[in-house]
Amino acid sequence: MDVSIGSDLFGRFFENHVLWTILWSDALIFFLVGAITLFLLTLRKNPEHRQRWRQVFATRLGMSTFIIIMTYVAIALVDSIHFRKALPAVEGQGSEQIFYSNTVNSLLDLALGEMGEREERTYSAPFALKSWNKENLLLADGERVRDYPDLTYGGQHLKDPADRTKDIFFKSLSGLARGLAIALFLIGLHALWLKIKANLTESSTLPLRAGWITFAIIMAFLGWLIIMGNLYHVLGTDQAGNDTLYESLKGIRTGVLIGTLATLVTMPIAISLGIAAGYFKGWVDDVIQYIYTTLISIPGLLLIAASVLLFQVWINNNPNFFTVGLEKADAKFLALCFILGITSWTSLCRLLRAETLKISQLDYVQAAHAFGVSHFQIIKRHILPNLSHIIIISFVLDFSALVLAEAVLSYIGVGVDPAMASWGNMINMASTELSREPSIWWNLSGAFFLMFTLVLSVNLFSDLVNDAFDPRIRLEAA
Repeated sequence: MDVSIGSDLFGRFFENHVLWTILWSDALIFFLVGAITLFLLTLRKNPEHRQRWRQVFATRLGMSTFIIIMTYVAIALVDSIHFRKALPAVEGQGSEQIFYSNTVNSLLDLALGEMGEREERTYSAPFALKSWNKENLLLADGERVRDYPDLTYGGQHLKDPADRTKDIFFKSLSGLARGLAIALFLIGLHALWLKIKANLTESSTLPLRAGWITFAIIMAFLGWLIIMGNLYHVLGTDQAGNDTLYESLKGIRTGVLIGTLATLVTMPIAISLGIAAGYFKGWVDDVIQYIYTTLISIPGLLLIAASVLLFQVWINNNPNFFTVGLEKADAKFLALCFILGITSWTSLCRLLRAETLKISQLDYVQAAHAFGVSHFQIIKRHILPNLSHIIIISFVLDFSALVLAEAVLSYIGVGVDPAMASWGNMINMASTELSREPSIWWNLSGAFFLMFTLVLSVNLFSDLVNDAFDPRIRLEAA
């Protein structure tokens, strides 16, 4: 869906009209943000859950990993606000006629400046001034030589190439200082808000200093990346000349969404069927066991590949449903998330079924049956709360596994569309580049570092959530 907004409202950011493009994945991610916000508001009314979450954030590790995860989510949100710029008027075009570019940009592109528009001819190493491959060059005197050509954008602000090291040093200090200044300003606002709300005493047990330090480091690093990324190719360029750092940052949205959306498709199916099988038993249990046993018997990779290829055929046969190419890539991406969710619920369903079978035989559940409590109230008050720690841990572990699975699917050609930046596509491309002599390693480094940081932070955070919500651990601690 497209919404036209004139330059009178956004004149400071856009010279001409823009056409806001709302993708289905954009709508879903903002729906998730709204759901999480509603959850946090309801959390304030439940002192027990609020105390458990407070236990998660009571450690420096929990606070730091949460800040890192929220940084990924914030980048994904900024990259989910898309628009198309108006094309310059041509001769014979009416003043009221406006034509828009087929290139879809996001607010993240605005924040990164010209990083995504600085395309070279082919590979270039990190912070290089010349191309990676030799080419036939024509000198001013007409002589032809074979040498490394100068890059079109990387380091071309330098008057003398010998000043590169000094320029990198001082520009790095400038980028770090700007990012740190923004972080200190926001931290000061947060501290002032705590004093105004008179919550400083209540929040004194939380390691706010660890969160502030983590936030300051992240902002300083991002400030450095943006400043240096608009002057040099910090992580080099790929075969098509695209900036690797830019592609890595654009892949954050894909990684966060594919882990979140696919897991959210998995959870309702696994929870409802697992609890129903373990609680009602009988023919309900037999039918559910038959369904997930049949699904498990089918090779998961082949089932995913076949489903994605079938949907790709539908996209190719119905081009009229899509205005720009990114909408096709987004449709395939959502189909991949849905397919991954449909094929990944069986393990959690079996685990919840077994745990529900055990809990349903406990004395307090049998007493509830004797007093005539409805099945819905028993599941809500006795079964589901005792399964919450399993659900939360499974959510986090499935999130990490699905982020990593996207790289495997891209390797066999059924992953995210190449028109959409993703870590899987970058790793797939790097698989052949590493075998070159000399090897091209920088295309792998950006995707690997960002994926590793996200998955590690989520796993560490999940351990703390498990310690806070698992009733058995709390009982042992007591």
